[in-house]
Amino acid sequence: MSPLAELFLARLALKPAVLVQVQATEGSAPRDAGAWMAVFADALVGTIGGGHLEFEAIDRARELLHAEGTDKPSETMRLALGPSLGQCCGGVVHLKLECVTTTDLPVLRHRLDVERMPVVLFGGGHVGHALADVLARLPVALHWIDSREGIFPIGLPAHVVCEHSEPVQAAVKDLTPGSCVLIMSFSHAEDLDVLTQCLARQRTQQDLPYIGLIGSKTKWATFRHRLEARGYSADELAQVTCPIGVPGIEGKEPEVIAVAVAAQLLQLRAVAASSLRA
Repeated sequence: MSPLAELFLARLALKPAVLVQVQATEGSAPRDAGAWMAVFADALVGTIGGGHLEFEAIDRARELLHAEGTDKPSETMRLALGPSLGQCCGGVVHLKLECVTTTDLPVLRHRLDVERMPVVLFGGGHVGHALADVLARLPVALHWIDSREGIFPIGLPAHVVCEHSEPVQAAVKDLTPGSCVLIMSFSHAEDLDVLTQCLARQRTQQDLPYIGLIGSKTKWATFRHRLEARGYSADELAQVTCPIGVPGIEGKEPEVIAVAVAAQLLQLRAVAASSLRA
């Protein structure tokens, strides 16, 4: 569950709220169906896109929240994003507003849980820490692996699972099918060991849709020659992305690399979602 959803449910355990959720959209809209915000008497959690659309929804939600003589009222709203609303998106947003209380917590926990993209990160160095920090805020189920003890920070959210594996490549056989793998350990030798095991798994299972290796084109050329010597074909090596990250983003700072890599993973997620809808 996302940190925002957890915050909403924690507040809801103390005070009632109105859950405002996008049911459907027509044309251009700031958020897609499923987007939500929780309106409390004194606070907001989440967003449905901002602007006058959100202001209108908040005003109506607080009217419902303070309504008397009704049992947990709910209603729908249809808002056209045109000049009358002060927004020029041109689309239409259909909202559902429902009063919720602590008794709704079990149902809401299920409803607001998001499907998380499984990502495996090998390496707890500077870039690994920066990337884990970014991915922990995204719809990602992160499996973070390192061969060294005492590497992982405390206080990570529940959807980040840390594993100490020695040797580190031994963890590859037990990865969740469909995982996107990122390899950035503290040594080139470990990187090569992990990559070799990923390619060996691909030969029999073909269940790792993305294998990313941190490094330069020179590093990849060296690795490619070593892997070719071990019998891996050009088609097999084409499954490896190196360098990683969205092309065109310059900078070697850990935070810059982390953002570029996270963006590349989100692109993959969008492509996968589009193929499922097709």
